[in-house]
Amino acid sequence: MNRLTTLFKNKTNDLLNVYFTAGYPQLDSTETIIRSLAEAGADLIEVGVPYSDPMADGETIQNSSMQALKNGMTLDTLFGQLRSARIYTEVPLVLMGYFNQVMQYGPDRFCKAAHEAGVDGLILPDLPVYEYEQEFKAIAEKYDLQVTFLITPQTSDERIQKIGALSTGFIYVVSSSSITGKSGDITDEQKAYFARIAELDLPQPRLIGFGISDAKSFRTACGYANGAIIGSAFIRALAGKDDVSGATSAFVQSVLTPEA
Repeated sequence: MNRLTTLFKNKTNDLLNVYFTAGYPQLDSTETIIRSLAEAGADLIEVGVPYSDPMADGETIQNSSMQALKNGMTLDTLFGQLRSARIYTEVPLVLMGYFNQVMQYGPDRFCKAAHEAGVDGLILPDLPVYEYEQEFKAIAEKYDLQVTFLITPQTSDERIQKIGALSTGFIYVVSSSSITGKSGDITDEQKAYFARIAELDLPQPRLIGFGISDAKSFRTACGYANGAIIGSAFIRALAGKDDVSGATSAFVQSVLTPEA
């Protein structure tokens, strides 16, 4: 059984998904971060594939991607790192990248390599729903990879229902019409949007991302969905740190520890 399926079957609330950019801050940081996130209590781990032309990433993730590419990160290197990390943990791993990367590598070859490396799911923000439905869905299913789509405050209920019917992973609920890395309190307008999505009764779990950065915003988001995704704040916590494992553990604990 896919590890994501097992996770969502056994835990339905307060799911913590932590995103980081593979190959940052150092090329060999990937395995250390995965192991440290798993040991610290992350429920699932979103591994960002560095890309030179991202669509939705803010400055923090863009800069981490540029550094990872300078460090020499490639897809083949990443798959090797994931194979090594998978030996030590059964926490679900989701690759977050762009469909252009998949196309250049070859869809079947990419999915086969991901599966063999222990990957459980994919998030490809630029993957058209039509392309997925007509061609990519069969390839992903062949290699037991669950696919997650993003929805935003501008996504119509009709499209959300279609995404819900097609996707096999969780639904990525983008918290606002912005790029990653924004922070601040979750607004009443956002809460109303989260409540609207919850009322649609989608078949997949919902995780809220973009702007989730600390214990307070994590807890608030979890009140409207099955869990939340933290990315930019974690990458900022890694910047300039020699002890990547220690920084990772401290960050996760700061998110999971209830506020006084």
